[in-house]
Amino acid sequence: MDSEEKAPLLVPVPAPAVEGCPGCAMERRKASSNGRIPYKELFFVGVTSLASALPITCLFPFLYFMVRDFHIAKTEEDIGFYAGFLAASYMVGRGFSSIFWGILADRIGRKPVIAFSILSVVIFNTLFGLSTTYWMAITTRLVLGALNGLLAPIKAYCVEVCQTEHQALGLSIVNTAWALGLIVGPALGGYLSQPTEKYPHIFSKDSVFGRFPYLLPCLSVSAFATIVLISCEWLPILSLWAVSDRKYGGLSFSTEDIGQAVSILVLATYPFMTYLSGVKLSFALYSAAMMRSALAITVNTGISLLQNNAVCQEQRGTANGISTTAMSFFKSIAPVGAGAL
Repeated sequence: MDSEEKAPLLVPVPAPAVEGCPGCAMERRKASSNGRIPYKELFFVGVTSLASALPITCLFPFLYFMVRDFHIAKTEEDIGFYAGFLAASYMVGRGFSSIFWGILADRIGRKPVIAFSILSVVIFNTLFGLSTTYWMAITTRLVLGALNGLLAPIKAYCVEVCQTEHQALGLSIVNTAWALGLIVGPALGGYLSQPTEKYPHIFSKDSVFGRFPYLLPCLSVSAFATIVLISCEWLPILSLWAVSDRKYGGLSFSTEDIGQAVSILVLATYPFMTYLSGVKLSFALYSAAMMRSALAITVNTGISLLQNNAVCQEQRGTANGISTTAMSFFKSIAPVGAGAL
């Protein structure tokens, strides 16, 4: 009698499996994992998210110099205006297309959309490095953003390959890969741009890198994206201020200097705050900064969890596409406004 009272009234019945259904196969695989973390799939999520972040972040160390070399700005003060539009073009393209890629990922699956998006990074990020005019650069960035639909399907994929107790871990890897891109991307852009000037004993001015001084960092990102693409088979305010001439209140930094400053921003600035503000205020600033970072990651992960679990599986791509569209539009406003100001 006691055993009958403890038995649940409603026993969940597993959904019938359909032969040839990828979703059913994934659910069976998750059920047979015995609670294990899918390390292989999460590693793929990490490197794919990094491949999506690098084209965005590697641009900023040499953005000012690239626009200057296009000779589109009549005065030095106008360079920031044009640089703002160039920086925003990627987010504008992504904002217009993210919903489409999310819907398409729900219709044809995550893998084709992810593979095509990485292929677009390989092609158009390389073309951006080969740009000889301002309008070619802004067009390639716009098309790259429009064709790069990675964020929506990769978040949906991350939730689908993880059991409920591991979904937060999977989505946090997306944020971690983005944070890593904020470090690696500017370093690549700073150290590898204008290689004939920085490393004349390796790159001659008559080489292709002499004609296209910003090709090498873009080519490095494209090479990494190519590796990620093959693995699919298995399934700007600081920069503009830093490069401005000292007479305009800037720092006259080179591309290498900016890459170092952006990639190790925390290590380079936070220790000096002790001397500027005293021990008590520094402790308060450190605590506030760490709390802000922790809360930001927590909020992002929590929102992604709610967003992906609020809809059924066949609508997750669309839901993530809508959120990516909203995020991209707001991110496109900031560079334009900062450049104009």
